[in-house]
Amino acid sequence: MVTGGCGAVVAMAAWSTLSAAGVTLSLLLVLPRVSQAQTFFFPFRQPETCGHNQYFDISALSCVPCGANQRQDARGTLCVCLPGFQMISNNGGPDIICKKCPENMKGVTEDGWNCISCPGGLTAEGKCHCPTGHILVERDVNGTLLSQATCKLCDESENSFTVANALGNRCVRCEPTFINTSKSCVCSEPNILTGGLCFSSTGNLPPRLISAARFGELGISFTSEWFAKYLQSSAAACWVYANLTSCQALGNMCVMNMNSYDSTTFDACRLFQFIFENTAGLGTVHSVSFWRQNLPWLFYGDQLGLAPQVLSTTPLPTNFSFKGENQNTKLKFIAASYDVRGNFLKWQTLEGGVLQLCPDTETRLNAAYSFGTTYRQNCEIPISKILTDFPTPTFYDVYLEHTDENQHQYIWAVPVLNLNLQHNNIFVNQDSSSSKWLLTRRIFLVDALSGRENDLGSQPRLIRVATQISLSIRLVPNTKNGNIYPPLITISYSDIDIKDPNSQSVKFSFSVTYEMDQKEAHVQTDIALGVLGGLAVLLSLLKTAGWKRRIGSPMIDLQTVIKFLVYYAGDLANVFFIITVGTGLYWLIFFKAQKSVSVLLPMPAQEERFVTYVGCAFALKALQFLHKLISQITIDIFFIDWERPKGKVLKAVEGEGGVRSAAVPVSIWRTYFVANEWNEIQTVRKINPLFQVVGFKNLALMDSSSSLSRSPPSYIAPYSRILRYAVSAALWLVIGIIQIVFFAVFYERFIEDKIRQFVDLCCMSNISVFLLSHRCFGYYIHGRSVHGHADTNMEEMNMNLKREAENLCSQRGLVPNTDGQTFQIAISSQMRQRYDRIHETLTRKNGPARLLSSSGSTFEQSIKAYHTMNKFLGSFIDHVHKEMDYFIKDKLLLERILGMEFMEPMEKSIFYNDESYSFSSVLYYGNEATLLLYDLMFFCVVDLACQNFILASFLTYLQQEIFRFIRNTVGQKNLASKTLVDQRFLI
Repeated sequence: MVTGGCGAVVAMAAWSTLSAAGVTLSLLLVLPRVSQAQTFFFPFRQPETCGHNQYFDISALSCVPCGANQRQDARGTLCVCLPGFQMISNNGGPDIICKKCPENMKGVTEDGWNCISCPGGLTAEGKCHCPTGHILVERDVNGTLLSQATCKLCDESENSFTVANALGNRCVRCEPTFINTSKSCVCSEPNILTGGLCFSSTGNLPPRLISAARFGELGISFTSEWFAKYLQSSAAACWVYANLTSCQALGNMCVMNMNSYDSTTFDACRLFQFIFENTAGLGTVHSVSFWRQNLPWLFYGDQLGLAPQVLSTTPLPTNFSFKGENQNTKLKFIAASYDVRGNFLKWQTLEGGVLQLCPDTETRLNAAYSFGTTYRQNCEIPISKILTDFPTPTFYDVYLEHTDENQHQYIWAVPVLNLNLQHNNIFVNQDSSSSKWLLTRRIFLVDALSGRENDLGSQPRLIRVATQISLSIRLVPNTKNGNIYPPLITISYSDIDIKDPNSQSVKFSFSVTYEMDQKEAHVQTDIALGVLGGLAVLLSLLKTAGWKRRIGSPMIDLQTVIKFLVYYAGDLANVFFIITVGTGLYWLIFFKAQKSVSVLLPMPAQEERFVTYVGCAFALKALQFLHKLISQITIDIFFIDWERPKGKVLKAVEGEGGVRSAAVPVSIWRTYFVANEWNEIQTVRKINPLFQVVGFKNLALMDSSSSLSRSPPSYIAPYSRILRYAVSAALWLVIGIIQIVFFAVFYERFIEDKIRQFVDLCCMSNISVFLLSHRCFGYYIHGRSVHGHADTNMEEMNMNLKREAENLCSQRGLVPNTDGQTFQIAISSQMRQRYDRIHETLTRKNGPARLLSSSGSTFEQSIKAYHTMNKFLGSFIDHVHKEMDYFIKDKLLLERILGMEFMEPMEKSIFYNDESYSFSSVLYYGNEATLLLYDLMFFCVVDLACQNFILASFLTYLQQEIFRFIRNTVGQKNLASKTLVDQRFLI
């Protein structure tokens, strides 16, 4: 050993010398090559499998023989000398040297380094053995080894009252209860020995104590070794001597039994209650009637209706605020902690995860105590880890700290609602009525002690763990300073039957919730719903009356009722939408922007009513959307071709072998072209739905922060469904409105206006559009060319456009010298009947899709009907039919506002000047508000269901495309059947 040490010193000195001289040393480490036949597996051994003369090598992970005269130690990882052998040297493992003791000194000292003569026999380890009550003395007071050990009897007389300690190497004073009771170190009859304490009597404590641990969740009750040893002694010491630690230990045992009380059995809680009731003369602590002097505060009393008084009578003096100079968002919870024997451990803050069994970073754990932040934590932990981390329970009395203006510190007791508490075998705290609750004070997280049956060192049969802990904080109604009532800890324990700790696990959850009284908000919502719902009824009646006038039917029948309900569904959907958006924006603005706390977000259970309103709004809006979709794809439409033949042409006559003159045929391509353009604008919208999703989701978190971003290490609170809806709806509306304004103010004026372009196209093509959205109401687009014809060559077309630009021709309007080309029309019943008769012939064979398979006569009839309809509508527009004439007028302002016509077309039809191009109401373009709200509601409903903005966006876009496809496909078929345009030419 000395040589090795000197060699190291010399080497270090040489290295320093060479380095100072600038010499560089290179150490070449030659590593052995790995043989291809070399393997990397070996036998698996455990320490307990090693023999008595072997030890477990912690480096080689195998059993290695001990040296001569050695054996395995108690742990199995070292070697020790055999009995009768002393150690000469010991460097750990097998590196010890043992020497046999001489015949006259067969004993070995307690440290194993010396041999010594013993006054009596030897132990199995070869150490000296002393009788009971004696201590072994091997050395003098100055440490000199005696040649022969002695056994000294401890003095149990009145002058000393000493006995040998547990190790038998020192005399210590007897336990005080022995001395007080028997004036000796022996507790003999008639004195009572229990839990290592001696009592002359236990006063009037009940003689028959129940040392059972009750596991009510599993319905199991058995004698607990801990209770059997220490229940009686703790109760007696608390009752007879008012011992503070014993009283705390007794209270802990009551808490381990879930604070359950049964008047028929004298278990831990019954004993505690007995002492509490019979020590009223001792007075109370801090004027709390439930806190008896010398006893822990476990209960708030068992009077009915006491819990609501504790929870909602006296507000805490602390003021909480989210922003400003007096910002206060810290919940300062502290706890007085005790061990299972009743010893006070320390005051400690709850930060750092004291009550949170799930592991996490300190930042995220401490976020639970940031005021206004809804906190949720869930995890699953193996039973083996629980048994390792919590061999004995620690108990907590939780308080909320308050510092007043003078910097004086006060604490406020936090009540506990133990859901496992039984009062006379009834789980009273699981009742929905708080008036039946029994509040308590002390809690623990894991109890792996009371479930041990026969040996406190053995594995427990059962353990009890706090699987659900919830801290609820309630805001004082109408507060302006952020005052709260005392917080409530709701705790639920689970009883775990231990089978295989390595394979078993248990789930834990910890949450912090905030609530306020929502009754006033519900009343205001009901009032708004009633008022707006009544207005919706009136509006729906007006719409139904306007619809009745437009279909020319004065009778109220089943169809009228159904129509009213459909209109009412759409208007009621708007009511629900207004209420839900208003409610969501209220919570978003007032919760996130407030300084002193006056409102808190509704809890998930309180959001159910709001979610129901959102669901109703979506369902009713979907019904309105489908109604509009069906109405649009079932309109009557006809393209009036004003073009006339230009001259005549010789045409061969079939079957006659000759020729004759006939009018030059008018090209159908202009009609096809206009029809195709009409088909294209059916689903044109003012907004782009792809622009709707924007990443503002952090505003919907249930915390007080208004930041749009969160740092990765910080805790991310759960989302509020109300705030998610508010953020989604607000952003969707704002972005949609911005797009609509941009479309109307800039895009349509300077880039492209497809609606006006369609009107211009009709005029250039010499085609008018006659459209009926109702039986006696519709729209007319006057496309009659001011040049007389449009089927011409490029040169003449350019000449016509130039003349029109230089005002060398008449204006395009239906009325001379006007530009009015679009009209709302209310036709008479006679006009409608004539239209139907011609139209019936036109569509008798279900439209042009079957033209190729129909007979020649049918095709000729359809062509004839088409020309008849074209001629009839043209002559109608030209005032040819005096019995079915019309006149043109402006709509009254009230008529425009109400969307209905006061004048009924009796003998003459009415054309209303329409400068707003309202014929777009039969297109997507004119129903942007309904489409916008429907898409918004669809997005919000999907997001509320799945809490995923991306999925909601994708599904919203998908359904938009599906309905767009349906609208175009069915619209094409209807257009083809109504106008005799071949569907194959519609793109």
